[in-house]
Amino acid sequence: MLKTLMTPPVHCWKGDDGSGQTTNTDASALNTESSDSDSSEDPEVIQASSSSEGREENDPDVPLKDYISPSRTDLHPNQCTGENFATWQRIIRVDAVRANAEWIPYSPTQATVSECRARRAADAVGLKDYDFLEPCGIFHAARLVAILEAYAVYDPEIGYCQGMSDLLSPIIAAITEDHEAFWCFVGFMRKARHNFRLDEMGIRRQLSIVSKIIKCKDSHLYRHLEKLQAEDCFFVYRMVVVLFRRELTFEQTICLWEVMWADQAAIRAGIGKSAWSRMRQRAPPTEDLLLYAIAASVLQKRKLIIEKYSSMDEILRECNSMSGQLDVWKLLDDAHNLVVNLHDKIETPF
Repeated sequence: MLKTLMTPPVHCWKGDDGSGQTTNTDASALNTESSDSDSSEDPEVIQASSSSEGREENDPDVPLKDYISPSRTDLHPNQCTGENFATWQRIIRVDAVRANAEWIPYSPTQATVSECRARRAADAVGLKDYDFLEPCGIFHAARLVAILEAYAVYDPEIGYCQGMSDLLSPIIAAITEDHEAFWCFVGFMRKARHNFRLDEMGIRRQLSIVSKIIKCKDSHLYRHLEKLQAEDCFFVYRMVVVLFRRELTFEQTICLWEVMWADQAAIRAGIGKSAWSRMRQRAPPTEDLLLYAIAASVLQKRKLIIEKYSSMDEILRECNSMSGQLDVWKLLDDAHNLVVNLHDKIETPF
């Protein structure tokens, strides 16, 4: 099954060198035997990490670093040990059955899956303890398990970390074929996998950019954060790791991600490089639109933070309670205003 998932369809994926991979496009993730074709693409050599288990997804009282920061499980590069894979399997199943059902209105075909098919999919991946779920929830959880396990084998330096199921859920809601969804997730993780590094270099770089945006935009708020020893902006850790997935609704998440992807595509196409194109654009494209949006969400709460909060834990609880309260279009407007005014001051080398 894992080999089947990891066989990329020719119309869905190309290697980094641009060469297509010849595969069987009729493979089905949950109902076919293993294929003899393996991916030839090697992930970057980055240390592995796994998530901590047994924590509720949206508990604002759980300390954020313990809640979502990668745990310290070391693996030899390019080695997926049986012990670590068993740990990943257990945590993946816990997270999969907890996945919310916001996707259902946006994927009617999967929402109406039969109970027989759902249970067959669950049996195929060894999923248990799902009796409280509707058939569509069982089917969704089984797909999460299949693809996340395949990714843990494909990229053992990262393996599985809490938060990755949040990133995959919208993808499998939009893409019904598991082998296609797997390779789309692989492409997605090329941008996001540094969020799950053991050394947290990618996260710390992004948090420092959020901090710099706030400092440049609102020195009063920044000084208050300094006083609380919160200027590192660790209270937005979760927002960075799961790309606002837990703060926004499913529809809002897709809107934000698509605007982010449009900016990244514009950069790859060279849009915004010339003086003329910059003059015509209200906000130049940026690789870090997510970080501007996160800074904007904090700036929207500046008065509350300055006047009422006297510790980082209070700010953390406020950020974790934003779920369902954000206007994604205002958030994007504010983020673009920050880009317009600050992009020349914010250097974002990676």
